[in-house]
Amino acid sequence: MLFVKVDDLKPGMRLGKPIYNKNGVLLYDRDTKLTMQAIYGIKNFNLMGLYILEPAEPVPPMSEDDINFERFQTMSVFSIREDLDLIAMGKKDKGLDWLCSLVIKNYAMLDHKINFVQSLRSSEDFVYKHVLNVAILAALIAGQLGVKGGRLNMIVKAAVLHDIGVMRLKEVPDGVDVDPDVRKVIKSNTDEILRTYGELDLDLEKLIAQMHEIYVREGTGDEIPDALRMNVNANILFIADTYDRLTAMKSETEPTSEVQAIRYLLDNEDRFDPIIVNALIKAINILYPGVCVELNVKRKEITGEVVERMEKGLVIKGNENAIFEPMVLEFRSNTLYDLSLPSVRDEIKIVDVMKTMDNRIKLDHDLLDQFAPLGPQ
Repeated sequence: MLFVKVDDLKPGMRLGKPIYNKNGVLLYDRDTKLTMQAIYGIKNFNLMGLYILEPAEPVPPMSEDDINFERFQTMSVFSIREDLDLIAMGKKDKGLDWLCSLVIKNYAMLDHKINFVQSLRSSEDFVYKHVLNVAILAALIAGQLGVKGGRLNMIVKAAVLHDIGVMRLKEVPDGVDVDPDVRKVIKSNTDEILRTYGELDLDLEKLIAQMHEIYVREGTGDEIPDALRMNVNANILFIADTYDRLTAMKSETEPTSEVQAIRYLLDNEDRFDPIIVNALIKAINILYPGVCVELNVKRKEITGEVVERMEKGLVIKGNENAIFEPMVLEFRSNTLYDLSLPSVRDEIKIVDVMKTMDNRIKLDHDLLDQFAPLGPQ
């Protein structure tokens, strides 16, 4: 699957991802062949480009959850754009509470994990797509932690509004390594916009300010006070924000994979609350049956020398208690390894997942079916 800029689209190209309008109505399905009329229409959507299937490439599988997730993202971005633009001008929003209720309904009460699939962003729509994803992630995390009622609504609404100050910047920071001075400007802009807006509960404004205080201190390396470190609501927002920035798809740089992002969060317990990070792990699919992975394999030779090599494998069975220790089939030797065993874990480690062009994980269902007798996945 290739990313093709809008100006380079040609008739006959096949869509790799569906296109919806702001009401969630499907306009062009996957595998649709573009016509000149369709290309002219797509240019009016202000998209940077589209994912296009290569000539002989089959349509990649998508579950019903995946389809609904992408449709919801598309619909919600239109709504968020309108509301944030109004709030930034000091005007009343049109449907912010309605949108927050939808996020909570769709993602805070789930009884299963979802595939959190990122979509491509530009400098023009980064803020809107970012705050939407932070709201979804915050709802997923809060749901896992048992947060309900008004507190849940406040967290999700704060997620939608937390980065509104970015809209006043000439250049939109789209990664985690944001200059500390820029972080302070974003905090100041956000405080001023929300204070001028005057339609928000004081507790909500305070929560957003607390999240930004963590964000600013994390950027400068200053110690985070215990009161902020213990603030669950603010840290839910901070971790959701960081995860989305790490994994966000951009046209110029490669995103961090889900595996690397989660490892980054887990390896920095002093900055990211492990309880909240583990709630995130319980909410989204990361290393599950069918995921192809890159492995670092250490082998001790007869000479006593330890040799390292990179191999590829397939996750056969996940491990809910330790996500980086699933059961994996190594392709080269056709050997099955249980990474939860200390003797195996010392020799074999998962480095990363293998990715397709649109940031979806490659699934080898045929190979996975061969190992179905191993037990429930």
